[in-house]
Amino acid sequence: MNSLTTPLKNNHMNFNLGDFVRFVDENIEGYITRIIDKDTIGVTDSNDFEIPVQASKVTLVHGEIPEENTVVTNRQATVVPVAEFIKEGVYLGLITDQHSTAVAHFNLVNQTSFQLLATLTTEKGGNFKGEFAAVIPAHSTKKIFSANLGDIQLWPKFNIEVLFSTGANVEPPAPLIYRENIKGKDLSVAKVEIALLKQKGWLIRLDVPEPLIDAQKLKESFFKAR
Repeated sequence: MNSLTTPLKNNHMNFNLGDFVRFVDENIEGYITRIIDKDTIGVTDSNDFEIPVQASKVTLVHGEIPEENTVVTNRQATVVPVAEFIKEGVYLGLITDQHSTAVAHFNLVNQTSFQLLATLTTEKGGNFKGEFAAVIPAHSTKKIFSANLGDIQLWPKFNIEVLFSTGANVEPPAPLIYRENIKGKDLSVAKVEIALLKQKGWLIRLDVPEPLIDAQKLKESFFKAR
């Protein structure tokens, strides 16, 4: 089981990366920036110092509010006119937590007019775990994963699959499959403004268009090589 993102159950509460917690026996507050094991978490205080602590020794002060509307619908609320339909633009957007730059949040960014049915399964050491499955409406985003930014070498392999759907008279593209390990070089470029997330971050395009092959130039290069 992947300890980077697994919610930690303690006293009937779930602890997640980015949660704001308070120590029970000390006057310390901070954000969870690492889930070390099933009993221990790392909490980063206001001085950016990460403190290992037993999960039973902290209480949740402010956690992320879960999305209430998780019902899958088989029809889009609004049908976009074909002339205005955007067919491309599916990205994996990485942003840092608003309260702790040590935590990275992975978001599926849907810039298209399609409704997406997306799943994420992580793979590490031959172990697989379903992390996310939901509908992503057109021109919207959903967080699918969180991890410690300093542990990039420990991040699992991402297996993302996406189906496209629309009520408009537009042919959907083939299902999208992305199976990759995210490496340091992927984050070595400058951050860009991600409008749908209203924050700067890194964008990895998932629906990369296939390169166009000029048959005539290919033929000419073949004969030149001979």
